[in-house]
Amino acid sequence: MPRRTRFTIWRPFATAVAAILTAAFLTPAAAQASGPDSRAAHVSRPVYSYAHAVRESVWVDTGLDGDGDGKPDRVAADIVRPAEPAREGRKVPVIMDASPYFSCCGRGNESQLKTYDAQGHVVQMPLFYDNYFVPRGYAFVGVDLAGTNRSDGCVDVGGRSDIQSAKAVIDWLNGRARAYTSRTGTQTVKATWTNGRTGMIGKSWDATIANGVAATGVQGLKTIVPISGISSWYDYYFAQGAPLYDGGPADLAGDVESDAAKAHCAAVQKKLTDGSPRSGDWTPLWTERDYVKDAAAVRASVFLVHGMQDLNVRAKHFGQWWDALAQHGVERKIWLSQTGHVDPFDYRRGAWVDTLHRWFDHELLGYDNGIDREPMADIERHPDQWVTSRVWPPQGTRPTALHPAPGARNGVGTLGLRPAAGTETFTDDPKLSETDWAARLTTPTPEKAGFLTAPLTHDLRLSGSSTVTVTATPTTASAHLSAVLVDLGPDTIRDYADTAEGITTLTNRTCWGESTAGDSACFKETRARTAKVDYTVFSRGWADLGHHASLGKGVPLTPGRAYTMTLDLAATDHVVPAGHRLALIIAGTDKDLIDPPSTRPGLTVALSGTTARLPLVGGAAAFARATSGSPATATVPAARSLEGVRAPRAAQRIPG
Repeated sequence: MPRRTRFTIWRPFATAVAAILTAAFLTPAAAQASGPDSRAAHVSRPVYSYAHAVRESVWVDTGLDGDGDGKPDRVAADIVRPAEPAREGRKVPVIMDASPYFSCCGRGNESQLKTYDAQGHVVQMPLFYDNYFVPRGYAFVGVDLAGTNRSDGCVDVGGRSDIQSAKAVIDWLNGRARAYTSRTGTQTVKATWTNGRTGMIGKSWDATIANGVAATGVQGLKTIVPISGISSWYDYYFAQGAPLYDGGPADLAGDVESDAAKAHCAAVQKKLTDGSPRSGDWTPLWTERDYVKDAAAVRASVFLVHGMQDLNVRAKHFGQWWDALAQHGVERKIWLSQTGHVDPFDYRRGAWVDTLHRWFDHELLGYDNGIDREPMADIERHPDQWVTSRVWPPQGTRPTALHPAPGARNGVGTLGLRPAAGTETFTDDPKLSETDWAARLTTPTPEKAGFLTAPLTHDLRLSGSSTVTVTATPTTASAHLSAVLVDLGPDTIRDYADTAEGITTLTNRTCWGESTAGDSACFKETRARTAKVDYTVFSRGWADLGHHASLGKGVPLTPGRAYTMTLDLAATDHVVPAGHRLALIIAGTDKDLIDPPSTRPGLTVALSGTTARLPLVGGAAAFARATSGSPATATVPAARSLEGVRAPRAAQRIPG
């Protein structure tokens, strides 16, 4: 994978420390295990006591005064670190999770919260990170974002205060910021126990903070592991002008802020409201919260994890972030699952813990364990069945223009390499969703236009981000567009539309690290929740046609006038197998995934001005090969209601 040169000075020291630790602390069995096997010789081991770990809290000065009380805001950082290294004059790296959820909403599949003892020291740190990594020579730091839990300030939803909450802690870990032993006191404290090398991890909003901090280029942040993270907050609330939610960032701030923040942050709430109009216009507020534009500043490596069916933090986020990181040569790795908004600990637990362990050992301890030479991508092709790609997207992937064409019946056309003339019409029906469209894809219906290939003779793989350019003439002054890619054919997939988004939680537990009376390392197991389907929607995109000229300002449409707009579809890695059909649907409101326009337009789509550009492995030649001839049997019934997952639920408003 492309990478930047690192580890040039301190690796010999890290290797020497590892040798000392192995000799001094390993049990005979563990010492034997670290012998001739080169991988075993380059892995951190649980040689430190978790039960006797140091637990402390500091409040770091952010340099901001978000709550307007005339004093710099201090954010709380709760620390769990091994006691032995500090006693022996050795320093440890840090794994950090900066979150707004440690007191309001919880983390992980079991919604764990921070708990504290009578002295205010953290007893339970959510998730397994501290239980597992502290015995292996890492410190774990859980940071309360400004305006949440025990921190000062206000929640500004991905803005300067959110990002500075975590950046200031990294600065403190590297001796560049000031921290105190209490929220209001004057006694300062230094992080003398750490070498300053920090890795950030977290899911959803926590992952978003990791992306944003990395985009500042802060020194000392060596790697981030964003799980289902936002890369641009505009794209969390809007899809090219089309609203995804019925609320905005001010509502989200109110969901997570502390009682103290609720009492003092009305001015920040007003700025959030005023800066994010429901018009879908791009404003300076969104520019501040766009991390993609600052990808050139990223110095940290990135291990990105995302569910390809995530309808909360939608898959566009990882696609545009990944592409920007690749453009600037950032060292990176990626896992893509069939799930929705789910942590890999809950769908591939053993492999996840092992891979994360080796990633942090490589990035923070400098161990040459080979993870940087392994395949860049792990992709879930079927439930619990994973494949790898040496690079991602694979070499030979090319944007390939496919063109819709009229078929034998109105509303059911074809999809191929040759441009075509003609038109298709549909009327927006906000009561229907992509599942309704796909279920009747082979049948003319008034609310969508569908375009299908013949059944494929060879597998066809799409890997990356697609776009669909649509030329459409509306009958009213407002219109929304949806473009959906469908794999038409029988399959068994993760049921991402279920409440748990592709998993079932079991009652038995497995343990990952060491436990104390107040902080168990044992978590409920899960298994894949699957559904048998006749079709799979595997990529989507939406837009407001009134923003065809600019995201900065939407305009009323002139009925009867043609407009051309390119929709950005979610990134994916999907194989349409031989015997199935690849289909494109163009429609209006995708119920519960975007809000409807103010009118109910009819739209006429000019096929000569409509093109899908899909990232095909093998490009146009692969498509031509896959669509040549006919399979022995067709797997798609010609005219019946096809079965898929249930309709998407109303979009979640909290990236949790």
